Amino acid sequence: MKKIISLLIITISLSTQAQVQSVNLQASGLTCSMCSNAINKALKTIPYVDKVMANIRNSSFEITFKPGSQVNFDDLKNKVEDAGFSVAGLDAVVDFNNTAITNDEHINIGGMYLHFINVTDQALSGTRTIKILDKGFVSPKEYKKNARYTKMECYKTGVAGSCCTKSGLAAGTRVYHVTI
Repeated sequence: MKKIISLLIITISLSTQAQVQSVNLQASGLTCSMCSNAINKALKTIPYVDKVMANIRNSSFEITFKPGSQVNFDDLKNKVEDAGFSVAGLDAVVDFNNTAITNDEHINIGGMYLHFINVTDQALSGTRTIKILDKGFVSPKEYKKNARYTKMECYKTGVAGSCCTKSGLAAGTRVYHVTI
């Protein structure tokens, strides 16, 4: 019983070693303030979103989250697309707690699987900004450019496949590809 409790405590501490604080989402396809307003309203319908501040000048949205929330970047992208626009970039501000990252490897951060590419091996502590590199979060040109930094199939699909078995990921698990 003690081993089970110890394993549970270790699992909880590993999955809560980082917290997404905010996101800066760059949208494309906006032509007026009404477009910005449509995205703003759509993002505010996500239950874990605390505040959305629009910057009409550069078509970006600063999104903060309710404390302790499990953030899903696909939810944000889908709301922008449902409003009739697309995501041109997404940077997340994450509070890390001595999290070791290795280039071209997967890690579990707060229940979310991240695959760091084009980074040096290091331990992240404090607040850091990560950039989401997946299809639909960057331009097609940037997506293609970043493909040269990994040979893993999960970069193309966005989900764990045979490339991810050594990381212990189940097939079909969502993996976000990021860089610092």
